[in-house]
Amino acid sequence: MDKTKAINPWYIGGVSGMASYIDSAAIVSNGTALVIYQKAIGITSTDIGVLSGVLTLCIAIGAFLGGRLGDRLGRRKVFISTMAMIFFGSLMLAFGKTFVVLFTGTIFVGLATGADLPVSLATIAEAASDKNRGKIIGLSNLLWLVGISTTMGISAVVGGWGQLGAQIMYLHVGVVAVVLLLLRRTIPESPMWLLARDENRRGAATIRAQKSSFKDLLQGKYLWPFVALCFFYTLVNLAANTGGQFGTYVAVNVVGITVEQNSLWNLLLMPVGVLSGLLFMKIVDTSKRMPVFIIGALFFAGGFFMPVILNFSAASWFCFLLFTAIGSGMAFEGIMKVWSQESFPTMLRSTAQGAIVGIARLSCALLAFVTPVLLDAGPVALYIILSSTVALGMFIGWLCFHRQQRNEFSSEGELVMENHSNTSALSVEAIQTK
Repeated sequence: MDKTKAINPWYIGGVSGMASYIDSAAIVSNGTALVIYQKAIGITSTDIGVLSGVLTLCIAIGAFLGGRLGDRLGRRKVFISTMAMIFFGSLMLAFGKTFVVLFTGTIFVGLATGADLPVSLATIAEAASDKNRGKIIGLSNLLWLVGISTTMGISAVVGGWGQLGAQIMYLHVGVVAVVLLLLRRTIPESPMWLLARDENRRGAATIRAQKSSFKDLLQGKYLWPFVALCFFYTLVNLAANTGGQFGTYVAVNVVGITVEQNSLWNLLLMPVGVLSGLLFMKIVDTSKRMPVFIIGALFFAGGFFMPVILNFSAASWFCFLLFTAIGSGMAFEGIMKVWSQESFPTMLRSTAQGAIVGIARLSCALLAFVTPVLLDAGPVALYIILSSTVALGMFIGWLCFHRQQRNEFSSEGELVMENHSNTSALSVEAIQTK
């Protein structure tokens, strides 16, 4: 416990939050590198669709498995092993020249990336306090944006280098994974999880000890936020994931600009995304959370509609990148992560987050398999659908969370049954000081 006291929650938030950096960097790197491999080693449009779909599918499966393992076995065991898997998978993607090797590397990176997200976020939430939890989780969202921007910056430089450029992009993900593997070894197990596990073993009647089964997510006060978050993140992520995985593909094959130009535009808009993320961090723990979410939602949905209005011109593509950079910082990954951590108790927190991410990524995987075909058939119809799904998802998020800010951290120490009211339980404040 003393060791835990000495570790700054912002340090834990930074190291654990890099899971979001890895997530976005892996997706964007894969989308850009595969386009480069199209000419460098001769993979086909069908291969790109399959590998992109497999990556997202494995992220979904990994999220389901990692989230549950994080609640059953502990956060630390999962988030250390995932980094090793990402490293080896990145090597396969960088140096593989056949579809089979690329396929295998994609599975490794996808499973590990998916498994890492829910346990890392639970670690952050449980290390923080009510005064800074949203801000520190917001840092992970900022790192998600930085992952995209950094990857775009790298591709802006190496996008025209052929196979070597693609290899550098994949190795960037691998190197970050190795650094994180070393840093994460300095982070102990979550004290809140250790307390919940101990109470569970002793049969204590607290919420955190008794609410540990997946079926608990499907009943009582957890059902509506769980369903709402699944719909919110799935619908919005269908559009965001398409933009991440196939943004370069659309820019080159539909809009008609080069890989380098598309990457440069993303790089130039990096400060916009960062400022949006910083604004989110500033207001997320205040009463202004929902108004800023609404503004971000309008920007995000409107961004996907810009190419439709302006017929996939270069100008419309720049507006799309600008509006989604603003909207994603205020109303996407960050707010989903905060809502997910606040809505569920300790022994369900990672499970719920994993299920939410898993369902969303599974839906994205199904769409990714056919996205290149849909784009070839008619990109206007596809982007109308994407804009509509974003708007619907944002409305569901608002509907669930606009009235009262949930905070399960303040009630998970309460007793499940009234007839145990005389049984003592540690308060959340006591937990957070241990």
